[in-house]
Amino acid sequence: MEQTIYPTWGTCSKYINFELDDEQRLHNVQFIGGCPGNTIGVARLVEGCRADEVIGRLRNIRCGSKPTSCPDQLAQALEKELARRQAAGAHSPA
Repeated sequence: MEQTIYPTWGTCSKYINFELDDEQRLHNVQFIGGCPGNTIGVARLVEGCRADEVIGRLRNIRCGSKPTSCPDQLAQALEKELARRQAAGAHSPA
């Protein structure tokens, strides 16, 4: 599995590291920065879950008055990674 490093914006965390397997299941999620109790909890809860499920559950969660949150940033990171993989697959020779 390839590790993805996603630079966050608008949150206390600075980066999110994660891996997606061939079935698009999430593994080894690690938030760099942020509130440890919350970010470690989110990482453990999403371990082994399908990326589309995680996106559906975490997208558009806000942190106080901020327009995003650490969970929302994970959802955005997964959306971008899935789109990148789909684009790479579309350009692969048949």
